[in-house]
Amino acid sequence: MKLRIKFSKHGALKFIGHLDVMRYFQKAIRRAGIDIAYSAGFSPHQIMSFAAPLGVGLESNGEYMDIEVNSLTSAKEFTEALNAQMAEGIEVLEVRLLPDNAANAMASVAAARYTIAFRQECQPKFLTSQVIDDYMGQERIVVTKKTKRGEATFDMKPFIYACAFDDATKTISLTVDASSSGNIKPALVLRALYEHNNEPFDEYALLITREETYLNAGTQEQIKLEPLGSIGSVY
Repeated sequence: MKLRIKFSKHGALKFIGHLDVMRYFQKAIRRAGIDIAYSAGFSPHQIMSFAAPLGVGLESNGEYMDIEVNSLTSAKEFTEALNAQMAEGIEVLEVRLLPDNAANAMASVAAARYTIAFRQECQPKFLTSQVIDDYMGQERIVVTKKTKRGEATFDMKPFIYACAFDDATKTISLTVDASSSGNIKPALVLRALYEHNNEPFDEYALLITREETYLNAGTQEQIKLEPLGSIGSVY
C-alpha cells in the first residue's frame, strides 16, 4: 500500500538538511514498528520519496513524503505511532492511502506557497501592497538564476502564480512554480523585488515558511493547483 504523509517542520530543525531528515524518518519508522516495505536486491532500503526537499533555514507546514507499507491498521494509529517518535519540531499532520496509479510525490510537485516574514530589525519600510502590485504589474521580471551549468537569464513572471502583501501582518504570501523544470526560490523573487525598488537586499532578513505544496490537476495551459494531500483517502 502506498501512503502519502504530510508533516510540518519548525524550530531548530529548520537547520537540518534534507538527507538528515530522510535518515531521521527512516529511524523513526523503524522505532514506531511500522510495517514499511523494502526494496529488493543486495542492499534493501525503505521505499520512501520526498516531494520537494526544503531548503536549510526554512520552516514548513506543508511537507510531503510517500512510503510503501505491507500492512496498515488505520491512518490514526499510524499517525500516533510515528508522532510518538518525533523530536520537537517535526509533526505528522495527515496520512492518506494513495491509489495504485498515483504518481509519486516528487514527480507530482507543481508549485508551493510560502509566507515570507521579516526579522524585526530588518522590516523593509518601503514594502506595501501597492509596491507588490506595481512589481507584479511589470510585463516581464527578468532575473539571473544559478544552475548546474552556470547561470541562466530568464523571465520569472510566468512562474509566479500569486504574490500579495498583508499590510496588517507585514508579510508576503507567495505562490511559485516548484516543479523540476521551474523551481523558483522565494529569495529569488524577493531579490528582484528589492532591486526593482532600488533597495539593498539581505537574504538574512527573510523568515520563510512553506505553507503548502501543490500538484497540477489541470493542464500546462490551464493550471489548477491542488494540495498534494488532496488525492487518496483516509484509511
